[in-house]
Amino acid sequence: MTDDFILAIDQGTTGTTALLFDENMQVRGKGYREIPQFFPKPGWVEHDPEEIWRSVLLSVAEARGRAGAGTIIGIGITNQRETVVCWDRETGRALAPAIVWQDRRTAGHCQTLREAGAEPTFQKSAGLIIDPYFSGTKLSWLLDNVAGLRQGAEAGKVAFGTVDSFLVWRLSGGKSHVTDVSNASRTMLFDIGNLVWDPELCRILTVPTAALPRVVPCAGSLASTLGVAGLADGTPIAGMAGDQQAALYGQGCLERGDAKCTFGTGAFLLMNVGAKPIASQHRLLATLAWQTATGATYALEGSAFVCGALVQWLRDGLGIIQSASEIESLAASVPDTGGVAIVPALVGLGAPHWRPEARGLICGISRGTTAAHIARAALEAMAMQNVDLVRAMERDAGQPITSLRVDGGATSNGLLMQMQADLLGTDILRPAMIESTALGAGMLAARGLGLESRQTSKPNLNITVFHPRVTPAEREQRMLRWRDALARS
Repeated sequence: MTDDFILAIDQGTTGTTALLFDENMQVRGKGYREIPQFFPKPGWVEHDPEEIWRSVLLSVAEARGRAGAGTIIGIGITNQRETVVCWDRETGRALAPAIVWQDRRTAGHCQTLREAGAEPTFQKSAGLIIDPYFSGTKLSWLLDNVAGLRQGAEAGKVAFGTVDSFLVWRLSGGKSHVTDVSNASRTMLFDIGNLVWDPELCRILTVPTAALPRVVPCAGSLASTLGVAGLADGTPIAGMAGDQQAALYGQGCLERGDAKCTFGTGAFLLMNVGAKPIASQHRLLATLAWQTATGATYALEGSAFVCGALVQWLRDGLGIIQSASEIESLAASVPDTGGVAIVPALVGLGAPHWRPEARGLICGISRGTTAAHIARAALEAMAMQNVDLVRAMERDAGQPITSLRVDGGATSNGLLMQMQADLLGTDILRPAMIESTALGAGMLAARGLGLESRQTSKPNLNITVFHPRVTPAEREQRMLRWRDALARS
């Protein structure tokens, strides 16, 4: 007798992870493959869709090899959001590089839209501000700059989608062109209240609706596999959500007021706000958390574009460390930053500032500054930007965040987690399994398959708690240094 597995595919910015979960949501097999990023011009970030697909196949094969005998009974997908792909409906061939969520090439278009007074329209319907981060202006750019694409899109010969949509197309042998509500809510084209593509937003951004996917819930019978090596034909794709929403679900943030922060390439903080969206008054985003058979759940979101990417820059750009794991011991070798402050605006500032023109800054350097001070300031900056997000979120929601659940690779850094607790004045809850994104995709798939149980809806996360250790006066002094640096960036 073989085991039954749920396959979770987590397609991220730097690579793809595949996990096989058993009936108790325990990991039985794991695979991972990196994908290259391309930077053809300043501010441009691209992926090769074929490399994305190849990474999925290889990571799934590796996970299967590690899991041993078993049957995949369902698939959950989670993905880097806002990144857009376009492909030929007949051949399935990608027609241009994928434009990644970090890409800033449409900053001028966004500025024109804001100057034309369009932002309130987008905020009211889509819950989003106008920014190059989101998919809509990326689609407009592709339509205007890839030869023949607009004609093909208007004729129904071209398909657009975020990465989830592209993967379902490939997994289903070209039979299903769908996206889920959480990914759709990141496009600037989706009415989050009525759960439909908004014709007025599509008109403003000149995106033909014929090219857009059908929108489906996050759990249920969404599609099925066809012609994929290693996967039986007809395997149901039963769960799907953008990576941050999947992490919210995987962290068990199922009640109003529950909040989590994912420390990945960027930092993404979401709070469950219940069955109705909250219009932010502090430049946060209203977004779909998920939709299941019981209805839609909404979230407030704040995003900092650079988090773990700052550590990568210290490694690859400055050579201060040789590996990302070295930063904790280096930062811990000094008691404080020595007055150094860093603003990690390497690709502009996200919420709640939304300043695409901002650039990174290191200030407070003296003759006594060492690599250790810079390393510690980098970790502190990663935590400080989250304080701004939490305070804005608390004001919008009208309630405090009494504890913050965390996940993502950088949460293995205990010093960073303690800094976050100290600067927030709030307990930080870190699960033993920090890959909450893939876990959320697996849990949604279990729900979509009708297999939800106590284990699959509230798995044992084995949490470590970091308690605040500094006084309010010390906390405020450190935040004053951050605010001063922020004003200079």
